[in-house]
Amino acid sequence: MKKKIHPKNYRLVVFKDINNEKIFICKSTVKTKEIIRINECEYPLYKMEISSYSHPFFTGEKRFFGKTGPAEKFKRKYKKYKKF
Repeated sequence: MKKKIHPKNYRLVVFKDINNEKIFICKSTVKTKEIIRINECEYPLYKMEISSYSHPFFTGEKRFFGKTGPAEKFKRKYKKYKKF
């Protein structure tokens, strides 16, 4: 491994999924402005919009795109270049 390339400010950080209020603690160097108190200990708090607790791949929730979904937009855009 290369020396002197890894950050030195690893610390325990609480990550909070704002969609369902789930939290988990792990080491990180992410910069935070808020603090949360858990079991009489203070931790930096980082709020996330999506995590494994709310991501459709991990939850098994299916989301359907309408006719204007990404695949349909791609097909419509490049339909004129289609070769037969």
